[in-house]
Amino acid sequence: MTQPTTDSQESLTQRAFDYVWGPDLSTAPPLTALYFHTIRFLFVVGRDLAEGQLTLRAMSLVYTTLLSLVPLLAISFSVLKGFGVHNQIEPMLLNLVAPLGDKGTEIVAQIIEFVERMKVGVLGSVGVALLIYTAVAVMQKIERALNYIWHISRPRPLAQRFSDYLSVILVGPLLIFASLGISASLTSATLFEDVLHIAPIGTAVKFLGTLIPFVLSVGAFAFIYMFIPNTRVRFVSALVGAVVAAVLWKTVGWAFASFVVSSGRYAAVYSAFATLIFFMIWLYLSWLILMIGAAVAFYHQHPEHVKQRREAQHLSNRVKERLALLIMQYIGARFYEDGGQPTADDIATATNAPMDAVERVLTGLEDAGLLTCSGDDRVRYLPARPLDTLLVGDVVDAIRKAGEDGYLTPERLRHVPGIDTLSDETDEARARAFNGRTVKDLAVNEGKNPVAAPGE
Repeated sequence: MTQPTTDSQESLTQRAFDYVWGPDLSTAPPLTALYFHTIRFLFVVGRDLAEGQLTLRAMSLVYTTLLSLVPLLAISFSVLKGFGVHNQIEPMLLNLVAPLGDKGTEIVAQIIEFVERMKVGVLGSVGVALLIYTAVAVMQKIERALNYIWHISRPRPLAQRFSDYLSVILVGPLLIFASLGISASLTSATLFEDVLHIAPIGTAVKFLGTLIPFVLSVGAFAFIYMFIPNTRVRFVSALVGAVVAAVLWKTVGWAFASFVVSSGRYAAVYSAFATLIFFMIWLYLSWLILMIGAAVAFYHQHPEHVKQRREAQHLSNRVKERLALLIMQYIGARFYEDGGQPTADDIATATNAPMDAVERVLTGLEDAGLLTCSGDDRVRYLPARPLDTLLVGDVVDAIRKAGEDGYLTPERLRHVPGIDTLSDETDEARARAFNGRTVKDLAVNEGKNPVAAPGE
């Protein structure tokens, strides 16, 4: 009796897939294309949620937040105190936990009390160092989660992490309170109050007053999406993801607030733990919304990843070898043409290869000592050895050996004379084919008009 039901479910699922993925959008009218693009976006984001990685990372960030919330606020409190606006931390926290209602007020009161009791003089140098490390650790956790969404395997260098993270931690609160202060000053000005009495303008201004919190939420999400991932994120893509995240934030916040109001029996069961449980659930939903917005921003910037099925990126040996030569040729051509140092995004565009494939090959070339990274804000690549002495064969050998560890190497495998002879003859034939050509030969002769970096 269950077989017909299963067959009908599979048939319905297949019909739904055919409806979403069947139409060719290259020739479709603009509105039709927008409709199907939206459905496909929803499908791939839902697929990512169903796979569980986004939810796992959101739960991990909940635990990290509980450990680092007080140290993070303590650092922001110390900075804002110098500007005399430290009293604005409590209203901001109350706004963030507004869906919790009275329980949110209790939590914020406890957090503020912990922050005010934290004295730097009492902590000592070791305590201050741990305080800064804890605050930086939560930023690193957020970067790893967003890097996963953006298919980035390489984190920021250690020194850059501290400088970038501390900049966000210290400057971010100032920007937030500056924008809030400007809004408050405008709305309290005498001239502004007189303008409100004019009916059309007053109505428009009141509408803008309700819109400002939403705009600030969009700005906060866009700021995170642009500066936290270790890659270049286009402003438009970050803005699209931020709008989606802000809408979800408001919608889920309203639904969660309704749930908290009607959850008296849960409070009776869990007693004093009810407040903590609700707080953890809201933290989880907040981080999950952040992940969903980041996924939307990623798919907007990389629509080639919007596919019915997620395909694991397995690179064959010949693809890795060809991609390694293309990367070295492009970097060399840029180096000889104008001294340019391309980023991974530039290289992916020039080689027409996915970012995750480019990252894997770049890591192999860097580990082999053929490439090095510059130390500015955005990671840029340049040759680590003179290209006029770097043989093409060395590049191919480096990428062939990439990933080998000290335990499993060809030398450790069983030796059979016939196979050893074939291997040696293959290496000799490869060397003859390369004919002593250097990477400079490829860069100068084949790369007279390399693909320029975006914006340069």
